[in-house]
Amino acid sequence: MSSESTANRILSVLEEDAKASYAEIAERADVSKPTVRKYIEQLEEDGVIIGYSADVDPKKLASKSIALVGLDVASDEYVKATREIKELEEVESLYSSSGDHMLMAEVRAADGDDLAEIISDKLVEIDGVTAAHPSFLQERLK
Repeated sequence: MSSESTANRILSVLEEDAKASYAEIAERADVSKPTVRKYIEQLEEDGVIIGYSADVDPKKLASKSIALVGLDVASDEYVKATREIKELEEVESLYSSSGDHMLMAEVRAADGDDLAEIISDKLVEIDGVTAAHPSFLQERLK
């Protein structure tokens, strides 16, 4: 058995395959199925596991364009602006960032024109958003 903690082994399996069954996780993490169930329930309750998702290849989405949009936000409007951005249905996910932009939003739309409209008509119109810098995703490499 690995010296790595049970929780970390279970999380490693889930990060590789979020669809893995308890039996698969138990086998790969070298623990019993009841142990997997107990740890997963505790990790979810503690907020360590916050959800399960599918990795999507944007090129293979039928009629969908995806952009990662770096957003600059005025500090005094940050909380209010973040709440409004999170409410937009076109925003698939939103992250705080320590990089070039305060926020990074994953935006999905029917096509490039629709994405441009979402950015110009919705995102930059939110009070406190001072700039939007989109990067359109082309091909998933990993």
